[in-house]
Amino acid sequence: MILISMTEDLTGNMKNELLKTEKKVEYLELIYDLIFVYIIGRNNSLLHAAEGGFVPAELFIAYILCTLAIIQIWNYSTFYINMFGRNGVRDHVFLLVNMYLMYYIGEGTRLRWENFHTQYHVAWALVLINIGIQYLIELRSAGENAGIRQTIRYLAFVLFGEAALVLLAIPTASIPFPVFTCAAIVFGIVMTCIFANKRKAELLDFGHLSERAMLYVVFTFGEMIIAIASYFDGALTLRSVYFSLMGFLIVTALFLSYEMLYDHIIDREMKTTGMAYMMIHVFLIFAMNNMTTALEFMQDTKIRLLPKTIFLVSAFLLFYICLFSLMLFAKKRRMLRARSFLPPVIISAVFTAAMFLLKEQMFINIAISVVYVFAMFAWFYIYRREIS
Repeated sequence: MILISMTEDLTGNMKNELLKTEKKVEYLELIYDLIFVYIIGRNNSLLHAAEGGFVPAELFIAYILCTLAIIQIWNYSTFYINMFGRNGVRDHVFLLVNMYLMYYIGEGTRLRWENFHTQYHVAWALVLINIGIQYLIELRSAGENAGIRQTIRYLAFVLFGEAALVLLAIPTASIPFPVFTCAAIVFGIVMTCIFANKRKAELLDFGHLSERAMLYVVFTFGEMIIAIASYFDGALTLRSVYFSLMGFLIVTALFLSYEMLYDHIIDREMKTTGMAYMMIHVFLIFAMNNMTTALEFMQDTKIRLLPKTIFLVSAFLLFYICLFSLMLFAKKRRMLRARSFLPPVIISAVFTAAMFLLKEQMFINIAISVVYVFAMFAWFYIYRREIS
C-alpha cells in the first residue's frame, strides 16, 4: 500500500510538471505594444521646442510625467496578462479598448499640452479603470483561494486609487504645478512597491515577464535608431560621417550591454514576484527615452552646452544604474561583490568629469561617449565570461 501511494504521488507530481508550461508572449501583446511605440515618439516631441537655449520648464515637467504615466500603463497591463491573461476574447476586447484610449493620450501629448489636459486625463483614468475591472472579474475565478483574492484586491485598489487621483487633476488644471498628476504617478509607484511582497510569486511567470520587458526595451531602441537617423544628413562630409558613425556606435554598445544582460546574466527561471524587476525597467525605459532626445540634442546648436551635457550624462548614468540594479536577478548573484562594481563606478566618474570639462568640444565629447559605452559593455562581457 505504501509503495502504491508513493507511486501515485510521483505520477501526480510528474503530471503537474508536464502540465506546467512556460507562458509565451502572444501576438496580441506585440500588437498592443506598438501603440506604445507611437506614444514614445509623441512624448519625445515635447522636448523639441527649445527656448532660451533649452526646453521650457513646464514642457520638461510635462515630458517627465507623460513618459512615466505611459510606462506605468504598460507595466500594469503586462502584470495582468502575465498572471491572468488567457489570450481569449475578453483579453482581446479589453486590450483593444485600451489601444483606442491610448490614441487620445497620444493626441493630447502636444507642445500646447494644457489645451488637451482634460482629454489626456480622462483617457488615462479610463485605461486604469479598464485594467482594474479585469482584475475584479478575476475574483470570480479565484474561488476560495485567499492568496489570489488578496492579490487581486491589492492590485485593483492601486489602479482605482490612481485613476481617482488622475480624475482629480482635471478640475485642478488651473493650478500652476500639476499636483494631482504627480500624486497619481507617485501613488502608483509607492503602493505597487508596498504591495509587492504580498503578491504570490507562484502567480507570476518570470520568463514571460522578462521577455515582455525586453521587447519594450527593443521598441525603445527602435525609437533611438530613428532619432540618430538625423545624423545621416546625406552629405559625405567629414563631420557628417564622423557624427553618424559615433551615434551608431553609441546605440550599438547600449544595445549589446542590455543583450548581454538579458541573454546571459539574468536568471529567467527565478521565483520572484517580478515587481522590482519591472520597476527597474520603468526607469530604464525612461532613461532610454531621455537618451534618445539627448542624442538628438548633441548636434543641435540651439541647445546650450551645459544643459545639453547635463541631460546627456544624466541619461547615460541612469541607464547604467538600472542595468546594474538588474544584476539582482543574475544567475549567480553570489559572485557579485561591492568591489565588482568599482571599475564601472570609476569609469563613470571619469566619463562625467571629461564630459563637463570638454562640453565645448563636441567632436571629442561624442568620442568620449563612445569609449564610455563600450567600456561598460566590456564589463558586462567580462562578468558573463566569469559566470560561464
